[in-house]
Amino acid sequence: MSGTRTIALANQKGGVAKTTSTLNLGVALAELGRRVLLVDLDPQSNLSMSQGVDIDALECTMYDVLVAGAPLDDLIERREVDLAPAGIELAGAELALSATFGREKALERALAPVRDRYDYVLLDTPPSLGLLTINAMVAADGVIVPVQCEYLSLRGLAQLRETLTQVREHLNPHARIIGILPTMYDSRTVHCREALSLLEENFGDLVFRTRVGKTIRFAEAPVQGTSIIGYEPDGQASRWYRQLAAEVIAAGEPAAAPDAAAVSA
Repeated sequence: MSGTRTIALANQKGGVAKTTSTLNLGVALAELGRRVLLVDLDPQSNLSMSQGVDIDALECTMYDVLVAGAPLDDLIERREVDLAPAGIELAGAELALSATFGREKALERALAPVRDRYDYVLLDTPPSLGLLTINAMVAADGVIVPVQCEYLSLRGLAQLRETLTQVREHLNPHARIIGILPTMYDSRTVHCREALSLLEENFGDLVFRTRVGKTIRFAEAPVQGTSIIGYEPDGQASRWYRQLAAEVIAAGEPAAAPDAAAVSA
């Protein structure tokens, strides 16, 4: 069985730092020596543009892969990490896929030939629970849910969990939430602290210890076509995502075997 971990970052609410987290988690994992592929499944293509991809010049995008069966290898680009980009035409993928057999498994089939080349495949999904997000959940071993630390953002988690339950029962028995990532956290506000407490009360150990705060650097880095780690490697925002990468690795990879010499000593 492949040792690759395929993780979807999903939340039907927009503006929760999902794309930011996909990119920066991927780059942080690569810093730690892991082979990483990012897959842009959002028609807004923010992940692709955040890596400097000219989406208007693309000859092949994730639409061609999912709908026309083009090989994923045809569009993977080497950026800070490997990236399968999206274009605006992906907005038509759900309608095009809706009439096809096995439509929920189009992404899983597309990933199969390349999956073993990577330690992590991270899937950036659109802000909806439509067919593109369902494809990501079917292809993934688990889901990371970025959640803005405010009350209304927490309410959408129930719907996401219900969708995951349906996917697990009918399409992918491994589909589960592997972690909830608090984002836009500001410890100075009572509302943020209360929202985080509510999240921890309801989800316990599923909530990552990492809290991603707010910084203008998150808006500046994509303008330069780079991750926050590439833009400001020693900044606080980079440290947040390095901490998250360490948590993701600790939660899903076997511990290294003890050094034989050290044991004998």
